Formats: sequence, structure tokens, C-alpha cells
Amino acid sequence: MMLENSVATIISLSCPLILMVIGETISERVGVINLSMEGSVMLAAMLGFAVSVMTGSVLLGFICALLCGSTISAIIALFDVKFGMNQIVVGFILSMICINLSNFLGQSYVNIPGPRIPSINFGIMNEIPFLGKIIFSQNILVIFSFLSIFISWFFLFRTSAGLLLRSIGENPEAAKIRGVNVNFYRFLYVTVGGAFIGLGGAAFSLHAKYGWSDSHTANFGWIALAIVIFGGWNPVRASIGALAFGALQIIAMRLQDVFIELAQVLPLIPFPTMIIMLILFNRIGSSSGNWIPSTIKNSIIGLQPSA
Repeated sequence: MMLENSVATIISLSCPLILMVIGETISERVGVINLSMEGSVMLAAMLGFAVSVMTGSVLLGFICALLCGSTISAIIALFDVKFGMNQIVVGFILSMICINLSNFLGQSYVNIPGPRIPSINFGIMNEIPFLGKIIFSQNILVIFSFLSIFISWFFLFRTSAGLLLRSIGENPEAAKIRGVNVNFYRFLYVTVGGAFIGLGGAAFSLHAKYGWSDSHTANFGWIALAIVIFGGWNPVRASIGALAFGALQIIAMRLQDVFIELAQVLPLIPFPTMIIMLILFNRIGSSSGNWIPSTIKNSIIGLQPSA
């Protein structure tokens, strides 16, 4: 029973991060690194919670958060494909703006109650040993996040549209020669990725880390970026990284009861631990060669996007 509860809690806590890494994977696969994620997740979390409090509707909160995330990502894509500006610089500036904006606009919603995501009764499926507890006892948001892992993987690696997306990120010039509207598809998929990031933000304030406070989702955006990069831009591997981070959070919380004198330090341990783990896994897999979108390479070394 303790194992089932622990696994169910890890899955539940990992839901926002899973949505975030899927969104960032889509964006980076098409050649745009969304460095605004730290700020856009925080702003989406605040907006989603605020709207749900004002309207009493969790659904409206998630819709507004989705639109918030997609709008911020669309701005990055616009500056990238239309004005040729370095996406990393634009993303970092937007992140700082969103962080400060969320803390300013969210002052009236600090530590107040609001509506919660309703649970779903799956009937006899809840009685399935182990799986019934860890999966079918979850709400629709958690189940959606898990379905998104396999849907995004199938789309990226088993469909012609996914092949087109990946080809744009890897070699936009070749795609352009073949008649593909590179700028249109890049704008489209970065916006879609931003929608997932916005959902991830709302999943924090309306589910995993319920409520709102200043810097409510601090550092989770950077963790998501690291997971995507060291996960090899694969939604399945990145989601496993998100689950591993969720497990580290649970371990840190359990240790607080044992080491009371370290209660203020232990919640911070998952962040550096996750980075170390990702670096080690990356070094182990480096012998087979790591894929990286050429347009992201160019942005990192200060060149303009090649499309």
C-alpha cells in the first residue's frame, strides 16, 4: 500500500513537469529553444489560478493559462522567423518580464482558496491491483499528461507531419528547397509547444502545488529545459526525467520527517541532484552521439537562424 501511494504521488506531482517538457520538446525539435519557460510557466500558473478563482471554473483557468503560454511562445517565434533576432536573448528577456509580471499581478491571490480539479470515477478500473491506485485514482489532468507522452512520441517519430517537423529543426534550408513553408510551421509548432507549457503552469497552481504565492514555480522552468536537453529531445526520455524529479521531491519530503534540523534545506536537494543525474546520463549516452537541432546550435553560438 505504501508503494502504491508513493508511486501515485510521484505521478501526480510530475504532471506539470511532464506537460512542460513535452511542450519544450516540440518547440526545440522544430528549432526554437524557449528560454522564456521559467517566466511563462510562472505567469500561466498565476493567470490560471486567478481566472479560476474569479470565475469559479477550473476549465476557464486552464484555457487562459494555455493561451498565455502559447502567446508568449508565439512572440519568441515571431521575433525568430520574422525579425531574425536571437531566440535565446528574446526568450531570456521575456522570462524576466513574465516573472516580475506574475508576482505583481498575483498579489491579490496569494494564499487564498479556489476551485479544484474534480476527480473521476472509473468504476471497476479503480479496483485493478496496483494500476487502479496509481493511474485510475488520478484526475483527468494527470491522465491527459500521460497520454500526451505517447501521443507526442508517436506524432514526432511515426507520422509524416512529425518527420516534417523534425526536418525543419535539423535542416531548415533543405526543407525550404523542397517547398516547405519553414517559417509557418516553425511558428505553428512553437505556439503549440507553448500551449503545453501554459497547461503545465496551470497544473502547478491548480493541482500539484495548489494555490499561488510569489515565485510559485521558481526554478521548475530551468529544470524542464535541462531535462529536455539531456533527455535527447525525446518526449518519452524527457518524461522519465520528469518522473525522476518527482521521485526526488517525494524522497526529500519524506526525509524532512527524519532530519528535522535540515527541513529548510532538503526541499532544495532535488534541483542540483537532478542536474547531476542528467549530466551523468548524458555522458553515458554520449558515445552514440547526441542529436541537437542545427538552428539551436546556431543560436547558442550567436549566429542567426538559418531559415
